[in-house]
Amino acid sequence: MAGHFARGGAPGMIRKALFWLHLGSGVITGLVVAMMSLTGVLLTYELQLIAWADRAFYAAPAPDANRIPLDSVLAAAEADGVTGKQLTVYNDPAAPVLVSAGRREPSVFVNAYSGEVLGEPSPGIRSVMSSLMYWHRWFNATGDARQSARLVTGVSNLAFLFMILTGIYLWLPKVLSWSLLKTRLLFRRAYDSAKERDFYWHHVFGIWSAIPLIVVVATASVFSFRWASDLVYIAAGEEPPQRGRGSPAEEVRTVPADSRRSLDAMLDMAAAHSDEWRTVRLTVPALNAAEVEFEVDRGNGRQPQLRDTVVVDAVTGRIAAVRGLSDRTPGSQARVWIRFLHTGEVFGVVGQTIAGVVSLTSLFMVWTGFALAWRRLITPLFRRRREASKAPA
Repeated sequence: MAGHFARGGAPGMIRKALFWLHLGSGVITGLVVAMMSLTGVLLTYELQLIAWADRAFYAAPAPDANRIPLDSVLAAAEADGVTGKQLTVYNDPAAPVLVSAGRREPSVFVNAYSGEVLGEPSPGIRSVMSSLMYWHRWFNATGDARQSARLVTGVSNLAFLFMILTGIYLWLPKVLSWSLLKTRLLFRRAYDSAKERDFYWHHVFGIWSAIPLIVVVATASVFSFRWASDLVYIAAGEEPPQRGRGSPAEEVRTVPADSRRSLDAMLDMAAAHSDEWRTVRLTVPALNAAEVEFEVDRGNGRQPQLRDTVVVDAVTGRIAAVRGLSDRTPGSQARVWIRFLHTGEVFGVVGQTIAGVVSLTSLFMVWTGFALAWRRLITPLFRRRREASKAPA
């Protein structure tokens, strides 16, 4: 771009005020942002690490082996102390069946052919990932302290969003020219000083990661604050759901237990809904329930657009209904998307990688930001103290 032109916009006083607010927010919340960024990086490939660890429980069956009934799988788990409320079947002949007593409740893998209880699924890696998540969201606090810690991370997250938005504005030089923009868009091989390096690294990392970071940070606010979650529904023209007030109870149709199809037959019908299914999850129904719901997942488990609820008639064994993401209200759809948009998992490995990379760049921005703040705020104090000590009495 030949020449340059002056950038219009807010007067210098506003720019100066935004700069000091940007710097002050970073100094106050920087360590919390760094903690959330670091744990975010470590959680990037949580799904893949758990799946890799679970492969230790896989075993190729004999050519003539047949799966045992799911009722027998449930009985084996119950004999081991786990009352199965959920069953997860994988679309892999070598995979065991996961039997769980509920969310955050004990679970075990059971061999799908022998009924042997193989043990708790990869407790080591799951424990590490859970701890990282607890640190990420509330400093691993427990009890009453958890709510306070959650407020700290939530406010710090909002401050980070403010820093990103003001940082975009402050990134623009007062006079726009390609020679100046290039220094803030591209890395150089060498810099004249550490201060200059930190200044330009802060700009380069910040501007390239700004858009995905806005998505990651803004979606996190929905988990931290009830008002932010409610705002999603309000923006869609809906009344936010009220905590503690569930949907009106629907009348549950029942049929004689001896007239029902087996769980295996119903699961086969649900799985036939999609040739690309990866897992089918079943919430164990009452013995006389007339309909049974199966969650058929074609994705990584955190892609709501690839997950359907298939309702099977327990007597006929036929599919009675299919409900997908598009059957939800717009507000509910947005809220579900936001949950996994934050981690990038909604877009698979590519989305996870982008979220992980921008979390890593956040660490560099905290580091360079602290370095720049130190030179601006602290170094002059030491300089004045040294000069004062050298002054004649």
